[in-house]
Amino acid sequence: MEPRLNPFENAPMRKFIKHLMAAGKVIDDSALPAATQELVKIRASQINGCGFCTDMHTKDAAHAGETQTRLTMVAVWREAKVFTGAERAALELTEQGTRIADAAGGVGEEVWARAAEHYDEEQLGALVALIACINTYNRMNVIVQLPAGDYQPGQFG
Repeated sequence: MEPRLNPFENAPMRKFIKHLMAAGKVIDDSALPAATQELVKIRASQINGCGFCTDMHTKDAAHAGETQTRLTMVAVWREAKVFTGAERAALELTEQGTRIADAAGGVGEEVWARAAEHYDEEQLGALVALIACINTYNRMNVIVQLPAGDYQPGQFG
């Protein structure tokens, strides 16, 4: 399968990705736990049907030491006992932040309050930025039909 447009060879997309990566570095360097960051990226990518990002982030998480059980259970996190309360709150915020069009009111107050119980203001800012960033990547990759399966951990630095 070939992408409709190769974002790594297309000048405007390449420049855009460079800026997204810089934004991602700000999130990476935040106090939001790295494991939580990967779980959020995986869940948003699953919801959006982005095979490329799902492949990348599950492999990166495994490479960083995440267990296969937890990776397998991300899609059904509500029924899984392997996530902390903080991770569950982040996953819930990710789902509502990703599915904004499905809820007339956007992210519910209860969901925000649960996240705020576990994360300070800096971490919440990083979490919101992360959800926005991964959704941007997902949409770009789904639109151009970037194929999945060949990613190697650390491939993009």
